[in-house]
Amino acid sequence: MSGIRLFFNRVAQVPDAISLTIGLPDFPTPEHVKEAAKAAITANHTTYTHNAGLLALRQAAVDFVSSRYGQQYDAETEVIVTNGASEAIDTSLRTILTEGSEVILPGPVYPGYEPIIRLCGAVPVHVDTRQTGFKLTAEAIAAALTDKTRCVILPYPSNPTGVTLAQADVAAIADVLRDREVFVLSDEIYSELVYNGQHVSIANEPGLREQTIVINGLSKSHAMTGWRIGFTFAPAAITRHMLKIHQYNATCAASVSQQAALAALTNGVDDALPMRAAYQERRDYVYQRLQAMGLATERPEGAFYLFPSISGMGRTSHEFAVQLLESTRVAVVPGDAFSSYGEGYVRISYAYGMDVLREAMDRMEQFMKELRPE
Repeated sequence: MSGIRLFFNRVAQVPDAISLTIGLPDFPTPEHVKEAAKAAITANHTTYTHNAGLLALRQAAVDFVSSRYGQQYDAETEVIVTNGASEAIDTSLRTILTEGSEVILPGPVYPGYEPIIRLCGAVPVHVDTRQTGFKLTAEAIAAALTDKTRCVILPYPSNPTGVTLAQADVAAIADVLRDREVFVLSDEIYSELVYNGQHVSIANEPGLREQTIVINGLSKSHAMTGWRIGFTFAPAAITRHMLKIHQYNATCAASVSQQAALAALTNGVDDALPMRAAYQERRDYVYQRLQAMGLATERPEGAFYLFPSISGMGRTSHEFAVQLLESTRVAVVPGDAFSSYGEGYVRISYAYGMDVLREAMDRMEQFMKELRPE
């Protein structure tokens, strides 16, 4: 079970706890998206769709990533609408991995990759990114490559650290992987939540498109976590095999959700902008408070997480999180939920209103004073 969910479930047993555990936008789904879903139900758009999803939605998704990130895909042959980015990850990895394959991924990292890799009989190869600002570098990838390497996962902007990759970082990684028989799984679910500059995708690097599967979706950008709409973008030669896995796994994404997603990607192309501005304000506030507490952390460049270090506290990340919860009723996620390289850190989600964050930081500050009395 995911360490995130295990701790989230534990929090539910603590009255009046403030939970900063789940990456769940606190914004409601935009009204026009909800109205589109209601209209779809009234119009009886409640049957199976094409396995790959409504063509109009696939085209809208293609138009969106083209205008936003310069990615170019064919809606008919290179896009699949999935049940959230989670199913997109599952479908992608089950398509490309075989027994004994190796998958390079950063550590710490979102815990949703490793179980699927292992279910495929493949081997996760975590690369320590703690000394490189939590960025998976070209040099580290080159050092980890073997003749068994089948895939490299680039999950940026990052959960749990909020780190992004710059153009130079991506170009250097592309130089290492170009022309190798290695797939790249680029999980870009937080692409709309980049605070400075533009999201950069390795799929745009010369020669890398043909070996890259891009994952994206609407959960974070449009506050649509429960609607379960994700996308895969990949060359037709890969997509046609991924579609088989998706077909037998799910048949198709929910038809009403697809109609809502169509509204999100046409009438709501800028829905993420006010949310991103609010997240940036929250990031700056929580980052400043953590710094004042003496908790060193990388300043996030995207997503809505902070990953402060608790090293020197004489406690494991799990012990720290339990004590924080029990003494102050504030919940964070122990860093070891994000691989062994997350030990010594905790993850804080700031996808919550400012009132909640202020109270949580006040309680956490008092906890730190009691933990480290002068």
